[in-house]
Amino acid sequence: MRTRLLGGVAALIVAIIGTVLLLTYVSGADRRALANVDTVDVYVVQKEIPAGTPASSLSDYATKKPLPKSAVPENPVTDLASIQGKVASIALKPGEELLASRFTETAALQTPGRVAVPAGMQEVTIKLPMERVVGGNIAAGDTVGIVVSLPKEEPLPAQTQMTFNKVLVTAVQMSNGAVVQSSSSVQTTTTTPGQGALNANGASSNAPATGDYLVTLARPASDIERIVFAMQNGQVYLTKEPASATDGTSAPVDRAKVLR
Repeated sequence: MRTRLLGGVAALIVAIIGTVLLLTYVSGADRRALANVDTVDVYVVQKEIPAGTPASSLSDYATKKPLPKSAVPENPVTDLASIQGKVASIALKPGEELLASRFTETAALQTPGRVAVPAGMQEVTIKLPMERVVGGNIAAGDTVGIVVSLPKEEPLPAQTQMTFNKVLVTAVQMSNGAVVQSSSSVQTTTTTPGQGALNANGASSNAPATGDYLVTLARPASDIERIVFAMQNGQVYLTKEPASATDGTSAPVDRAKVLR
């Protein structure tokens, strides 16, 4: 019995030693294969890198490996510092080499006419006529105040209040889908019979004189619920509210407060 036990232990030890030697041999195979080959140390993707991933996070996705120089494409990333401040322009799969050409400035990934959504916030789009969006003079990147006006609902009177301040606008579109690029691009227009809209210089303009606007706002989820409720049950107006503007802090206004 004791002899069989000792024999089993010895066999187990031999198996462990054999496994370790095999793993050591296999792990050194790449080094032996590259012993007489001109190599370069480049970063290789270990797990998928989503498009938009910042270079500062790449250490979690890629590792440096020696590869034959003849097999490496142009512009390999050999130092992550060389692409700091940039983001992946496309999704990268495991096994791919990191190439500088696949990283770009953050702004290059941003859709024209849009700004990034702050962390932790969501977006909601509301449809408003021109007179409720400062005559159309708002665009992505602006901050606005949101005035909510609710009708009388017994026992509550009709009420109006500046409910939200400094709300970030992430995109503005016309009702036909055209993107409003910037506030500076909005010009004073007049309408001439047979010529459509004309800008202040008399040149023809594509900007409509009237129409609805699709305004996308960034807010926490709880605020989005309130905005949607106001859109469905009352009226919403936007004010152009730059950072220097004073926030609205008054209580809801009703008939008595307006006519005092």
